[in-house]
Amino acid sequence: MIRFRNQALPAAGVAVLASAFAAALAGCGAPAESASTSAATETTRTVSVEVMEVVPEAFTDYVRLVGVVLANRDVTVAAEEGGVVRELYAEKGTRVAAGQPILKIDDALLRAQLDQAEANARLARETYERQRRLWEEEEVGSELTYLQARYAAESAEAQAALLATRLERTTVRAPIAGILDARAVEVGAMVGAGAPVARIVDVSTVKIAAGVPERYAGEIQSGAEAIAQLDVMGGREFAGTLSFVGTAVDEGSRTFPVEIEVDNADGALVPGLVANIGVARQALDAAIVLPQESIVRTEDGYIVYVAVQRDGEWRAEARPVVTGASRAGLVLVGSGVTAGDRVVVVGQQQVAAGDVLNIVGGERP
Repeated sequence: MIRFRNQALPAAGVAVLASAFAAALAGCGAPAESASTSAATETTRTVSVEVMEVVPEAFTDYVRLVGVVLANRDVTVAAEEGGVVRELYAEKGTRVAAGQPILKIDDALLRAQLDQAEANARLARETYERQRRLWEEEEVGSELTYLQARYAAESAEAQAALLATRLERTTVRAPIAGILDARAVEVGAMVGAGAPVARIVDVSTVKIAAGVPERYAGEIQSGAEAIAQLDVMGGREFAGTLSFVGTAVDEGSRTFPVEIEVDNADGALVPGLVANIGVARQALDAAIVLPQESIVRTEDGYIVYVAVQRDGEWRAEARPVVTGASRAGLVLVGSGVTAGDRVVVVGQQQVAAGDVLNIVGGERP
């Protein structure tokens, strides 16, 4: 063991020891300063990203609804005359034209009555003509007899016309063009006047009925653009037009009714299907729209990272943004970025403000 004596050093020795200690401290200070500088340099990161240049574009804000597909016209056809069904002219599921015969009701009785009425009308007309000549040309008879003959002829002709119309109605015709969706009678069935015999559905165009929340009252206008999407068809979209906007709000659902007219020339839309609807509420010609994934949520709201040039390098700059409506993965941005800015769209989750950006894809500057 080494023992040190508590012995005073000469003044010269003290000076030498102090100098050596100071030199040791100075020697230790240089590496510390170098390490601090190195650490500051290492805090600047380089992150590989993809960017997109902001270009104003058209954007339409849609109100999202759920609706049900309805036939444009759905008509129940009724018999106008009673009788036994004698013949069927159209099968279920076939397309019929407006005015095309669907079925025939027995007309034997009406036809006999019409023959009788027409004979009576001819006799009444002949009687009137003779009475007219006697009265007007030969001044024979009375005016009353002449008038009675005239009115008898007109009445007989009207009766014959009535029976002819009834006879025509024994042939039931399609009131509209469409698909014969149902037929309620068969040959030999007895039907009464007014009894339903068939149903015709017109689906060349369809309506999609939905309810719009009352908070959008005044913003939804007839004639607005609309889009219908059906999940059962793999998300297929159909363009349409808002054809009807209700004026009264339902007290139970607090919605007002709307109808969208959609062309259905290929018959793909079937009544009863459920559709997701978008009704145009606001259309902008030059809007700032960004991909939804480019927007980063923070405690204070939303930001995007914009690539800006500083000292010959691309650096990340955080910009607070105000977002609006969204559609198909795109978000309307009200403020925070302007046309020409280059927004980070890939890699933004790894970026921090001030990072050096290595732009490797997207719209490289």
